[in-house]
Amino acid sequence: LDAIREKVFSAADPVLAGLQFAILGNYLDFAALQGQVSFEKLDAMLDEALEMQLDAQVVADFRRELETGKELLYLTDNAGEIGFDRIFAEAIAAKYPHLQITFCVRGDIAQNDATVEDARAVGIPFPVIGNGNRVPGTQIDMLSREAKLALDSADVILAKGMGNTESLYGCGYNVYYAFLVKCERFIEVFQKPKLTPMFIRDK
Repeated sequence: LDAIREKVFSAADPVLAGLQFAILGNYLDFAALQGQVSFEKLDAMLDEALEMQLDAQVVADFRRELETGKELLYLTDNAGEIGFDRIFAEAIAAKYPHLQITFCVRGDIAQNDATVEDARAVGIPFPVIGNGNRVPGTQIDMLSREAKLALDSADVILAKGMGNTESLYGCGYNVYYAFLVKCERFIEVFQKPKLTPMFIRDK
């Protein structure tokens, strides 16, 4: 984490760099990539993180909304991935100090997804809430009252991972989705090769 934080905060654009590393953190998915997670591959991806190409218009829209918004809800995905999410959120907080950032994790064990205990383990320095269930995604009708209120009050929602994308896309909230393409369905839907980084939004 210290090495990645140094790369992010020494970059010309720490918010973009944080996003690039956070998306690469989605590789740490021992459910979708069963038996295929390689830390050598992760190291190689991290070496090229700052070269990641993302949709410039979506990035610009995201920046504008962080500038004007008051509350960002950060919907997490995999347990190991949230260390990267922490650094990205720190970069956002440094650039937009007026923004209230809340992390939302799974309410209980759901495959290898992050829980409150995992958030505590990586030292998330922002408020952390559970979503009240153990679905490996964000099922709106199953959210706890606290999580639903956070969803309703957020100006911007950042949803990490395929599970959140599958369960939320088209929901009507202002959601930005950040993930790697990792399954055959997403390869077909987005017409992108496996492990392509994606940053898209609901329209």
